[in-house]
Amino acid sequence: MSLEEKVMSLMKEAMKSKDEVTLRSVRAIKAEIIKAKTDPGANGVITEETEMKLLQKLVKSRKDSLLIYEQQNRPDLATKEAEEINVIEKFLPAQMSEADVKAAVEAIITAVGAAGPQDLGKVMGLATKQLAGQADGKVISAIAKSLLTA
Repeated sequence: MSLEEKVMSLMKEAMKSKDEVTLRSVRAIKAEIIKAKTDPGANGVITEETEMKLLQKLVKSRKDSLLIYEQQNRPDLATKEAEEINVIEKFLPAQMSEADVKAAVEAIITAVGAAGPQDLGKVMGLATKQLAGQADGKVISAIAKSLLTA
C-alpha cells in the first residue's frame, strides 16, 4: 500500500469520525504528494524515497514552527503543530535512538577512515544516505562532529 493510499484511507476515517487534527494533517500530506507528482520530471509517480523525504520535510517544518510558537508564547498554535507532528510521524519509520545513531556513525567513520573534523563531509554524506528516514540530520551531524573532534 503506497503512502497516498494510506493517506486517503486515513482521511476517509478522519472525515467519518470528525477528527479535525488527523484530517488537517493528512490533507497537508496529500497536498505535498500532489505537488511532488506534478513536479517536472516526476511523470505523475513518486518513489518511496521521495515520500520519506516529503514526510520528513513536513515534520521538520512543523517542528521549526513549533519552536517559534513556543518562543513567542503562543500555546494555541504550538499545540496545533505538535498534534500534526504526531499524526505525520505515524507514516515515518521508527526513529533510531541516539545510541544506535552513534554506533552507526562510528561504523561509518571506521569504514571511511575518517581521522578528524576535516573528514566530516565524507562521513555526513554516507551517514545521511544510510540513516535516511531513521534519524534526524541534526542529530547525525552533532554526533559525527563530536566523534571526529574527540
